[in-house]
Amino acid sequence: MSVSLPVSRWTGVLLILSMVAAFVFGTSQASATINYGEEAAATAERYVGSPYKYGGTTPKGFDASGFTQYAYKQASTNMSIPRTTAGQFKKGKSVKPGELKQGDLVFYATGTKGKVSFVAIYKGDGQFVGATSKGVKVVKMSEQYWKNRYIGAKRLIQ
Repeated sequence: MSVSLPVSRWTGVLLILSMVAAFVFGTSQASATINYGEEAAATAERYVGSPYKYGGTTPKGFDASGFTQYAYKQASTNMSIPRTTAGQFKKGKSVKPGELKQGDLVFYATGTKGKVSFVAIYKGDGQFVGATSKGVKVVKMSEQYWKNRYIGAKRLIQ
C-alpha cells in the first residue's frame, strides 16, 4: 500500500522552482575572489606537525625551503618557486616588517651571521609557519631566537 501526501509533492516542486530561480537570477550577482596570500598561509598550516628532514620536500619530511616550495605549489597559487632558501630570497619584492601580509616569505640567518639560511611563510599576527629542526610549527617572530636572526621578507604573491 502506497501513501502519498499532496503537500510533499508541492514542497518538492517549490524547492525545485526556487533552486532554478536562484540559479537563473542569482548567478550574475555572485562573485568570489581568492586571497592567494591567505591561501598560501592556510595551506602551510595544514602541514603543522610534519617532521623535519634535511633535503625533505614532502609531508613525510621537510626542510625549510622544501616546505615553502611545497606549500606554494599546493596552494591555489600553484606557484613554482626555487628549491633553495637563497634562490627564494632572490625572488619577489622586499617587504618591511610592518607591511607583512599572509603568504609573504620571511627569511632568517640561522647559521652564518647575515647569510640567509631559513625561510618560512608568514601567517599573520606576527607568526610564521615553517619547517624548523623540530618539524613544521607555527612560531612567534618575536621569540628572541628568531627576532635576532631576522634578515627580511619577500612578497611573491601580489
